[in-house]
Amino acid sequence: MAMQADDIIAMIKNALPDSRVELVDLAGDGDHYKAVITSAAFAGLSRIAQHQLVYGALKGKMGGELHALALETKSE
Repeated sequence: MAMQADDIIAMIKNALPDSRVELVDLAGDGDHYKAVITSAAFAGLSRIAQHQLVYGALKGKMGGELHALALETKSE
């Protein structure tokens, strides 16, 4: 079963409370998303480290309940 968009946003915001999250369903199937996430927590981190923070927030759901998530991360 695919994850609900609200659940994805909530998990990210729980781990990165100051974040702004925009989530787009790319295929209209609830299984392929793009997230644009802005957070001060990303400041000074490499793109890889930023993405690892987001994947960590999803607590192992990536690749299972959440099939595909394209990330665009920005620091404030």
